[in-house]
Amino acid sequence: MRKFTLIWFGQLISTIGSYMSEFALTLWAWELTGSATALALVGFFSLLPRVFISLFAGVLVDRANRKHLMILGDAIAAISTLVILILHLSGNLAIWHLYLAASINGGFGQIQQLAYSTSITLLVSPLNYTRANSMNSVVHYGSNIMAPAIAGVLYPIIGLGGILPIDLATFTVAIATLIWIRIPQPDHEIEIEEEQGDEGEVSQLNVWWKEITFGIRYIWQRDSLRTLLLVTALFWFAHDLGGAIDEPMILARSDNNSQALSAILSLAGIGGVAGAVVLSAWGGTKRRVNWMLAGFMGAGVAKTIFGLGRNLTVWLPAQFCSSLNFPLLGSSETALWMEATPPELQGRVFAANSLVLELVSAIATLIAGPLSDRVLEPAMQSQNIFSSLFAPIFGTGIGAGMALLYVISAIAMFLIGAVGYQLPQLNRLDNRESPE
Repeated sequence: MRKFTLIWFGQLISTIGSYMSEFALTLWAWELTGSATALALVGFFSLLPRVFISLFAGVLVDRANRKHLMILGDAIAAISTLVILILHLSGNLAIWHLYLAASINGGFGQIQQLAYSTSITLLVSPLNYTRANSMNSVVHYGSNIMAPAIAGVLYPIIGLGGILPIDLATFTVAIATLIWIRIPQPDHEIEIEEEQGDEGEVSQLNVWWKEITFGIRYIWQRDSLRTLLLVTALFWFAHDLGGAIDEPMILARSDNNSQALSAILSLAGIGGVAGAVVLSAWGGTKRRVNWMLAGFMGAGVAKTIFGLGRNLTVWLPAQFCSSLNFPLLGSSETALWMEATPPELQGRVFAANSLVLELVSAIATLIAGPLSDRVLEPAMQSQNIFSSLFAPIFGTGIGAGMALLYVISAIAMFLIGAVGYQLPQLNRLDNRESPE
């Protein structure tokens, strides 16, 4: 675990800086536009290139040096942040610049994330898969504790122009930890069976097509993995449909209170770290499918309560309880993929999994903003049958329509977890079966 822990530490520091920038940019964009669609589009443009990159990233990660790919991802993100800083200081920063930066960072970030996740099985023993993945949850949730709290205090004082240089400094830590550590590469590559033509030769195009589609074919030919992919895709679609509008919902229902948003994000981090620390100390369980589905249901219940709330009295405990579930469900899900896939195939298989999840997330993020701004928000603020039905629950003020969408998404998350328990294909994963 020593090499992994050093790399993990560098990613933690870098992620804190990145989350500080994201928080500051969210406030800047909301002040500029006041639109849920504008904020959701930042997420959409981050996800869109990930979909296309995932077609080739798996082959690249299985073939190229994974350490170099991770350094490249951090370097591109640092350059992007520097460009945003220069545009802001010169007074030329516009919302479309954030969309472009999100697209660039999303594409290269996908390659870096794949290189990082596929290196875990080569750095730690199978007994530590759940522990390593729970530590990765600490990267996300630990950053959520510190970054919003720090950025929430600094933003009124130094603004966006002061926070972005902090992010740049943290990138150097991540890159430095990678430079001096040797990351093992897969010992061998599987040979993909080629279909022979009439003359016993295969065109280069056909070879590339087989390489690109190998991951999705590998999953689809295995009943348990196919079911796992479909269930998790449905869950993350529902999650991201609500997640795309949670920050504008909070700002709208708290009268643009950035301190309220900062407190919620920080408590989300505390809940996530608490769950990850317990999971890291515990080491997880062999019944990973059951715990993943339990996490789906627990997150759905907590997020339903969160969406029904209108102030910090409800939001804070609900957010804490919601975040407790994600290290458990995320670590269990990732460990299932690691155990079911040989290391030399993980780049392509993980990329195929990511391709599907990023695609459904992009669709959810794309429709969430317009659905809130153009349909549900106007409907909840008008006198009609729809508002009379839901107004007693969500109110009629700004943010009521977003809250309705958030709760619908949360209920769907719960139901997906409940249905998952009835699927025998998932139980086979816990029994180490992966039938062809």
